[in-house]
Amino acid sequence: MKIANKTVTATRLVKDALEKAKHFADYNIFTFLNEEGALKKAAEIDAKIARGEKVGRLAGVPYALKDNFLSPEGDTTASAHILEGCASPVTATAVEKLEAEGAIMIGRANLDAFAHGSSTENSYFGPTLNSHDKTRVAGGSSGGSAVAVALDIVEFATGTDTGGSIRQPASFNGVYGFKPTYGTISRYGVVAMASSLDCIGFFTKTPEDMDLLMSIAAGQDPKDMTTLPDYYNTNSKASPVHKIGIIKDFDNDVVDANIRNALKDKCELLKSKGYEIVELEMPTLKYALAAYYIIQPAEVASNLSRYDGVRYGFRSNDSSNLDGLYENTRNEGFMPENKRRIMIGNFVLSSGFYDAYFLKAAKARTLIIDEYNKAFSKCDFILTPVSPNPAFKLGEKVNDPVAMYLEDLMSVSLNLAGVPGLAIPAGETAEGLPIGLQLVGPRRSDKRLIEFAKEII
Repeated sequence: MKIANKTVTATRLVKDALEKAKHFADYNIFTFLNEEGALKKAAEIDAKIARGEKVGRLAGVPYALKDNFLSPEGDTTASAHILEGCASPVTATAVEKLEAEGAIMIGRANLDAFAHGSSTENSYFGPTLNSHDKTRVAGGSSGGSAVAVALDIVEFATGTDTGGSIRQPASFNGVYGFKPTYGTISRYGVVAMASSLDCIGFFTKTPEDMDLLMSIAAGQDPKDMTTLPDYYNTNSKASPVHKIGIIKDFDNDVVDANIRNALKDKCELLKSKGYEIVELEMPTLKYALAAYYIIQPAEVASNLSRYDGVRYGFRSNDSSNLDGLYENTRNEGFMPENKRRIMIGNFVLSSGFYDAYFLKAAKARTLIIDEYNKAFSKCDFILTPVSPNPAFKLGEKVNDPVAMYLEDLMSVSLNLAGVPGLAIPAGETAEGLPIGLQLVGPRRSDKRLIEFAKEII
């Protein structure tokens, strides 16, 4: 509105954002700054306004693009060595929709390579630092995006969420992070991690901004056959919310005391506003992490098989034959976590272990979907922690993959079930570390979920 009303120019906003990005360079937020392209787009928007032409709802608003979204500006690397130097021939549908409304990408945000991780420590470009404490992780995989919003460099940032990669870094940095219902936003032009779990979403400072972005990005895309019709903008007025579910089955000993207290405080607030708190038994969720770390690596192994050094990206010079080219390119180009997931995925899909692992995990996924359906017959939404801990120290868990995977304990079930989840800020620890909780709703309740978040701030 300020741009449309000529109280500030798009060029000024973009210059300010770029200056902030440089000021906070030591946080390692961006893999690429789009200075020339961003200022050119800003000048075009200012010229349109000067001529009295109509501009979009995001005209001149700077944003950060997670570096696994394809667009012409800069190389799309997914923070992986194997994609270094890969210029995109296409633009992601989500990017096209945002920029059609006038949003301006100022830079590509750092992430765990191929989005494999919960801390952004697996990036080829080094870790992004937490916005509140430089000795701690930003969360992952969308750590750069979360910190860019938390430090007020940009108004919003894009993210991808396969098992908590938007919600967890949002929680660690004190901002809103939304994982929509699976298929709400097109995945076309986004580097795939695990295709049946990947969701496109955003980081914002307010639920109102999240609502606006969702209204722009949601909708069916002929380039992505998994997208849903645009229910976000066409659903009738949402019914009122009465009951909020709390999951009893999460072991309190696993959850940090600060997070348990934040959950209790939020429940008391909800009660004071007239909402009923319902205790839920969801015993199947204890299998979610195991099922996730079978299904997800299986899909990762399949999706990463295309990176062979022949068609695009990095190619090893140490090869005298085709097999050597494949082996050395993949060995040098992938991060250790990428290799770990490829190996796990190929193992669970192998002929001797498919039935014992992958098939059982797929059956467990169905039970988890049923568990959520039963839960939402008893309540409107569920309130739960995002992660069992606040942001942990850099290097604390990087060499202990099991400990790192346990950080996803409370987030992965939403991706398995395809339901939406909104991470909301819920205070800070005594050390000043942000605490986040997540609101979970049934499939296609995305707008109602965001509207409810506006009521309980």
